[in-house]
Amino acid sequence: MPNAGGSGSWRFRAVTALQRRIVNPVTRRLPGQILLETTGRKTGLPRRTPVGGRREGRRFWLVAEHGNRAQYIRNIHADPRVRVRLRGRWCTGTAQPLPEDDARARLRSLPFLNSAVVRAVGTELLTVRVDLDDETGS
Repeated sequence: MPNAGGSGSWRFRAVTALQRRIVNPVTRRLPGQILLETTGRKTGLPRRTPVGGRREGRRFWLVAEHGNRAQYIRNIHADPRVRVRLRGRWCTGTAQPLPEDDARARLRSLPFLNSAVVRAVGTELLTVRVDLDDETGS
């Protein structure tokens, strides 16, 4: 999807401010919430982001609503090794942003509620595939 409004768009600024200050700190604490853990590209520290998606075999799929502008996507570009918390268990893997994938079509195969929110607030949709290594990760 083309960039809807540019990186300085009011919608991008409003949504990311709300996510950083309110939504993410709350949802990170929910036991059933899927978390994506990346390594901070500047700090080297673990960064945990609540995401929605679906596991299909040895792969986990998600759609980033702000594409390459999302901090966790920037972290993935710097270091694609990630962990995903699924049903309370951590799995390690390698994340691969897929700009050639049809993110809107991908959303139709992912959980409905999260997909609806991503479609509503998204400014630059980007599919991400995580190839999982194991079941429990470190």
